Amino acid sequence: MFEPLARDEAVFAGQPLALVVAESEAAASDAVDLVVVDAEPLPTVIDLLDAMTPSSVPARVVPTGAVEDDEGAARAAHAAVGGRGADVDDERLSDNVTGRKRYVRGEAHEALAGGEVVVEGTFRTSWVYQAYLEPHVATAWLEPDGTLAVETSTQGTFYARRQLAKIFGLPASGVRVHGAPLGGAFGSKVIVVEPLVAGAALALRRPVRLALTRREDFAATNPASASAIELKIGANRSGQLTALEARLVFDAGAYTEWSIESIAAVLIGGPYQWAAFDVRAYAVRTNRFGTGSYRAPGAPQTVFALESLVDELAVRLGIDPIELRLANLAEPDTPMLDDEPWPRIGARECLEVLRGHPLWRDRASLPSDEGVGLALAYWPGGKEPAAAVCRLEPDGTLAVITGVVDMSGATNGFGLIAAQAFGVRPDQVRVVTVDTGSAPQSPLSGGSVVTYSAGRAVEAAASDARRQLLEFAALELEIDPGDLEIVDGTVRPLGSPERGVSVAILAEKAHDFGGSQPPIEGHGRTVPKSLAPSAAAHLVHVRIDRETGRVTVPRVVVAQDVGRALNPALVEGQMMGGTIQGIGWGLYERLVHDGEGQLLTGSFLDYAVPTASSVPAIETVIVEVPAPDGPFGAKGIGEASVVAVGGAIANAVAAACGARPRELPIRPRWVWSVLRDGGGSG
Repeated sequence: MFEPLARDEAVFAGQPLALVVAESEAAASDAVDLVVVDAEPLPTVIDLLDAMTPSSVPARVVPTGAVEDDEGAARAAHAAVGGRGADVDDERLSDNVTGRKRYVRGEAHEALAGGEVVVEGTFRTSWVYQAYLEPHVATAWLEPDGTLAVETSTQGTFYARRQLAKIFGLPASGVRVHGAPLGGAFGSKVIVVEPLVAGAALALRRPVRLALTRREDFAATNPASASAIELKIGANRSGQLTALEARLVFDAGAYTEWSIESIAAVLIGGPYQWAAFDVRAYAVRTNRFGTGSYRAPGAPQTVFALESLVDELAVRLGIDPIELRLANLAEPDTPMLDDEPWPRIGARECLEVLRGHPLWRDRASLPSDEGVGLALAYWPGGKEPAAAVCRLEPDGTLAVITGVVDMSGATNGFGLIAAQAFGVRPDQVRVVTVDTGSAPQSPLSGGSVVTYSAGRAVEAAASDARRQLLEFAALELEIDPGDLEIVDGTVRPLGSPERGVSVAILAEKAHDFGGSQPPIEGHGRTVPKSLAPSAAAHLVHVRIDRETGRVTVPRVVVAQDVGRALNPALVEGQMMGGTIQGIGWGLYERLVHDGEGQLLTGSFLDYAVPTASSVPAIETVIVEVPAPDGPFGAKGIGEASVVAVGGAIANAVAAACGARPRELPIRPRWVWSVLRDGGGSG
C-alpha cells in the first residue's frame, strides 16, 4: 500500500510528509521550514526476526479496506518465477508477516537427519542502495486538452501510466508518460516521485518538477531488502546432493506492493537437482523504506547462502568444488523447486570454462593471505508481451519504434536485430523511443525482459516489413517473392545478384506521390513461450591485510551464458557492471538504521560503494547457449552477472583465512577478529 505522502501515520524515517511547491528551489527550501508537523511517537519495529513473533507490536496500522497485494511491476517482470507453492499457514506469527511461501518435496528433514554429510548456517545480508548516477526526478504538466503528461526517468512508461491513472482516477488515455534517459535504475525507478508531481500539477494546473537530493534519495526510495536465511544441505559420500531445508526471512520494509520471498524460495535451490527439500519463505514488515527490486531481486542473498554451503560441502567431502557442482546440475525438463520444468541452461558450460582457467588451476600456489573463491548462479529471466513497429523510410532506412526505456544500450541491440531480420546494415536502422501516446505496448525494463521479449517483437516487426518489401519488389521485378532475398540493403533474385535493386530505390518508389503501394510498415506482437535463464560463474581472487582485516580483490573472472551475443561489447559491459555491483554487495554496501529507525548511512560519506581505484581486473568469458524463443537465440543478461559475486568473495575469503563469512558485506573487523582467534565460521 504505497503512499506518496504519509496520511495519518508515518511508517519510516524519510517518508515524505508534505510537498512544498514554489517558483524557485530556494523559495521551496525556505518554505519547508514553515511546515509544522504534529506527531505522536509510536513504537518502532526494526529487528527483522523479532517483528515476526506474535508478541511484536505492528509496524503500521493498516487502514480498513486497504488493498495490499498489488505487487505490480516487479511481480509482472518476474511473473514466471515463484508462481506456485502453498502458502505457509501452519505457524502462529505476527501481523507484520505479510507474505509466506512454502515449497516441499519428499522428506527433507528425515533425509538430513540421516544424511552422511550435512552442513548448515545462518546467513545475513544488509539493505543495499542501488547507487544510480542521478537521483529520482520527474516533471508533470497538463496538456491543453487536459491530458496529464509526466516526463520521468522511469523503467516503465506504460506501467507508470497505468499506476498514475489508477491513483488519480483517470482513464489511461488521459495520462501520457514520456521516458527520460536513465542514469541507472537497477530496479528502483518504478513509481516513486511520479505521483507527487502529478498530484501537484493536477491541483495547481501548472507544471511541477521534483528532483530528490541525494540524501532524500537515500532516505525515501526503495533499496534491496535485508535478509536472514537459515539453510541446511546434505550429500552422500559420493558427492550427490540429497536434501535442502531453508527458512528465508526478508525485510519488506513499510510497504507490501513488492516483496521477494516467492522468488527467493525458488532461487535458494540454485541450478541444482534436489531429491528432497522443504523451503519456507517470509516477508516481514518493519519501519524502514519500501522494498525495491534491485538487480536480480532475492538472488544475491540466496546464492551467498547456498554457494557458501556447497563450497563447505566440497571441502568436507574432499571433492573439487567445480566437480561437485557439475555432478549435481539440474537437467532440462526436470522440475525446479516450484515444479516448473528446467529449460536448457548454460551452467555446465560456464563451469567448464572456469575449470580450465589458470586462476583456478594454480590457486594452491598463492601466498597464505590470498585465496580464490568460486560461485555459480543463474537468473531465470522473465517474459512479457511486447509489440514493436518497423517502418521503411523513403531513403531506404528503417525506423524501429518502441516504448522501451533504454537503460543499458538495449536499443542498440534492437537495431542489430532489425538489421539482421530485414537484411540491411546496422547503420541503416534508427531506433525511436516514443511516449505512451504513440508507442506500441512495451514491457518494463527490468528482470532481464527487454531483449528477450521486446527484442523478439522487433525481430517480428522487421520480418513483417521485409515480407512487405519483397512483395512490392516482386511486382517491380516481375518475379515471385519467394525467389527474392535482401542482402546488404539490396533486393535481388536468388542466384542472380547482378539483377538486384537497392532497398533505397524501392523505398523511394513506394513513397511516390499518388502511388498504389501501401506503406511498408511491419508490426510485431509477441510473448515468449518459455523462460530463458542466464547462468554465470565467478572466480574471485582476494588478498587479506592481516594487520587490518581489509579485503581487496585483485582479479575476477566471469563466465556467463548470454544466449547469443548480439553486441559483444555491450554484453561485456553488462558483465563487468554486474560484477562491480556484486563486489559492493560482498565488501562495502550496507544501509544501517539505529534502534529508532533513523538511517545512519544516508549519504556517500557514510555509504561505501566500489570506486575506480578498487575495481579489479575483470576478465569476461562469453558463453553462448541459444534460447529457443529469443531473438536469434539471445536472452536477457542484465541480472545474472551480479548474483554470484558475493558468494564467490565469501568463498575466497574462507580460502584465504580459514573462516567462512556468514554475513554480507564482509567487514574488516570480522576478518581481523577471526584471524586473531584462529579461524572458524563466522
